[in-house]
Amino acid sequence: MISRAIPYVKVLEEERAGRKQGLLATAAASLLTIILTLPFVPWISIVGLSAESAAEGVRGGYSLLNFLGYVQITVQGALGLPAMILLLAVVGAAVLHAIGLARVLAGHYGAKGLLGYYTLAKGASLLSFLSATGMLVFLSFANAFSKLNGFAATPAPFLVMLVSVAGYTAAMLLERRERVLNHEHGFLEEFRRNWILFLFLIPCFVYFMINNYLPMVGTYFAFTQFNFRDGLFASPFVGLKNFEYLAQAELFKLTRNTILYNIVFILLGNVLQIAFAIMISWVVNKRFRKISQTMIFMPYFVSFVILKVFTYNLFEYNHGLINTMFNAQLDFYNTPAYWPLIITIFYIWKNLGYGMVVYLATIMGISEELYEAARVDGASVWQQIRYITLPLLKPTFIILLLYSLGGIMRGQFELFFQLVGNNGVLFGTTDIIDTFVYRITTSQVMSMGMGAAAGLYQSVFGFIIIMGTNYIIKRRNSEYALF
Repeated sequence: MISRAIPYVKVLEEERAGRKQGLLATAAASLLTIILTLPFVPWISIVGLSAESAAEGVRGGYSLLNFLGYVQITVQGALGLPAMILLLAVVGAAVLHAIGLARVLAGHYGAKGLLGYYTLAKGASLLSFLSATGMLVFLSFANAFSKLNGFAATPAPFLVMLVSVAGYTAAMLLERRERVLNHEHGFLEEFRRNWILFLFLIPCFVYFMINNYLPMVGTYFAFTQFNFRDGLFASPFVGLKNFEYLAQAELFKLTRNTILYNIVFILLGNVLQIAFAIMISWVVNKRFRKISQTMIFMPYFVSFVILKVFTYNLFEYNHGLINTMFNAQLDFYNTPAYWPLIITIFYIWKNLGYGMVVYLATIMGISEELYEAARVDGASVWQQIRYITLPLLKPTFIILLLYSLGGIMRGQFELFFQLVGNNGVLFGTTDIIDTFVYRITTSQVMSMGMGAAAGLYQSVFGFIIIMGTNYIIKRRNSEYALF
């Protein structure tokens, strides 16, 4: 294949204006593809637009970036999900093209150099081609289900297909040439050499596809006004209305409470877990160590329902243990200021043992020779903890911190719901996104769209936080980063 294309490869390898002509060609293809996917470039034209449809706000032409506006105006939910999938594909391809174009302009092609750039260019071109092809298939589907039955493709998607094929071909030829120069082989060769190992990946792939990726289709709930008559794929598409409702429902307060509680849970929880793990590791008596570890770990298995009963009997106004024992008149269930501390204490009490085991396992894995050498040098217990134990616990702490930050927008629903319940007096300081969504979805009919919108908001927010934190840690010390 390469020998047949040697004349073309030589032309692409020639330099022009300080860049290889192949790089300029793929960059030009990326730029043209980005231009063709801008919102003002129509991909879909509506033939025979009636005056009634025009009065409703329907236009004669749409790009994939604004076609969802047509779906929302005409309330044709069956077109919403495929249009959104195509939109995500087009945006993803445009982002990849923009990254590749930026690398060519800057002259920095990433960690793998030109080989990495060509792989990126191939992926971007392939995704653009699939997006344009999928749009043509989508038009056939739209004509079959739409009220207008007049959708047609403009020249734009055909141009994208043509440019994508040209860009992919150029990148493929240059990538193969680059692999030969760097003595590397591609995926097909890797599969041929290790096909048995790839077969072992099939069960894992099937598991994650069924349990992690297919359920992501339910995200579409967030953009619909769901009803059982039309189902998920045909319910009216409402755009961002569910998110607007969340924004109007004190979203700032809910986000603030969720984040602040989780920050306290993460930081205070990890510090206490480390402290207790260190203390137990220094206990000499094995029997006392096992008993202490078991007693600290046991609250983790206490049901949240039992915890609710326990809490109520402690803080109830008339017959609670605290008011009865101390002859006090503390109205806990009508005083919001008490509950951040109460919730934090019970969370730490319940989860201390579980997290402590992880750090204790790390401490048990530290070589005893390090401590013996420190003792020979005259180091005290505190110095051994400071200069040996804590530094070696740092990687574990950072990894657990990153995992925790990924769910920082996911509150401890069972804890908050069981301790507070539907006591509206306490919502100002105890209401988090999870409890708010639960009340909405159980009190309002057909509110699954708002629940899905809140879940999507939590996921995107958490993704941004963990990516940003991982980037900062990677810049400071790449060994501690997750990826």
